[in-house]
Amino acid sequence: MTSGHCANAATVTGADAAARLVDEAPKDTGYGRSPFERDRARVLHSAAFRRLAAKTQVHTAGTNDFLRTRLTHSLEVAQIAREMGARLGCDPDVVDTAGLAHDLGHPPFGHNGEYALDELAADCGGFEGNAQTLRVLTRLEAKVFTPDGRSAGLNLTRAALDAVSKYPWPRRPGERKFGVYADDRPVFDWLRAGAPPGARRCLEAQVMDWADDVAYSVHDVEDGIHGGYVDLRPLLVDADERRALCADVAAAYSGEAPEDLGEVLADLLADPVLAPLAAYDGSHRALAALKTTTSVLTGRFAAGVVAATEQRHGPGPHRRYDADLVVPRRIRAQCALLKGIALRYVMRRPGAQDRYARQRDVLCGLVAALLDRAPDALDPVFAPLWRDAGDDATRLRVVIDQVASLTDPAALAWHARLVSPN
Repeated sequence: MTSGHCANAATVTGADAAARLVDEAPKDTGYGRSPFERDRARVLHSAAFRRLAAKTQVHTAGTNDFLRTRLTHSLEVAQIAREMGARLGCDPDVVDTAGLAHDLGHPPFGHNGEYALDELAADCGGFEGNAQTLRVLTRLEAKVFTPDGRSAGLNLTRAALDAVSKYPWPRRPGERKFGVYADDRPVFDWLRAGAPPGARRCLEAQVMDWADDVAYSVHDVEDGIHGGYVDLRPLLVDADERRALCADVAAAYSGEAPEDLGEVLADLLADPVLAPLAAYDGSHRALAALKTTTSVLTGRFAAGVVAATEQRHGPGPHRRYDADLVVPRRIRAQCALLKGIALRYVMRRPGAQDRYARQRDVLCGLVAALLDRAPDALDPVFAPLWRDAGDDATRLRVVIDQVASLTDPAALAWHARLVSPN
């Protein structure tokens, strides 16, 4: 491994932040772009990023032109993260890149697909979308090769890769989330060089993670209301429904007790910014009111966290490991409650479980068919990796990589071709 250094490294704190795993010849387009601007461009122009347009966020991709996909979600996360990071003193291109890249490893069918592939990949270390993102960025995406001929993926800077690392640890017993597979450990150890001992995340990763929480909590409710899945009126009039929602949130998203969440929910539902949503009818004025609510909540959640972080750590600039993001308890609880609304009324709506089961069947059938018909049935990118694999676990990982790379429509098309052609 090399540790190339770029001239503008001081932008983020120290030359090592701008190091790339593989040295690259200087490239100058005449505009003096920083290494982090190059990182952002590499992600934005990658095939993996384009594929997010046809991958599910919450609603199945392609079912409604209004609803978000993984691509639009990633763009929104990047915008929120960039503004927050800039206010705190982070390099805006580093947090922007992290926002754009954070979901590149997500498979077809959203989190349902992630859980299915984790079971199917048990014999090769499991599957996790964030660990897969690191694999896409440092191995699977085609851009740069090491001197001995191995793919180095997009060869992003250390700062950018560290900023994408939501869960900077390998799989641990009893924990669902992790950020690196065993065979990607060398590049992970390289990108974490200089980080404090343990699993502390850099500030840019914390900003990206909070921007992700804000984007999907607020926007999933927006999509749910517009799609007719979320109706706030039962929550306004039914105390039992409010208690049930708070119990869901306490179980899935928050360490708060349901009773404490109930107090936060009461205040949230009484907020004038939510009042117009109870009568949402899809009209132009209703759409404008819905967008106003989305804008106000997003701004509130972002600005409140920036203010709290500056109050604790000073005005900055704050970068890398200079500070930790501070999320006030009430803001975190409000965000969790919005996630719970999407969980209860969108992801768990009637008929959803049948659809999820069909999606899992598609992925299970695809993995089985590809294991049986590889390498001939694999894409040209993956077939050589299968041939070079030295054991069954490595071959299984190649198949999992192939399936994870597919969009929702591609997964269905491959299943129709390989599993049930009739």
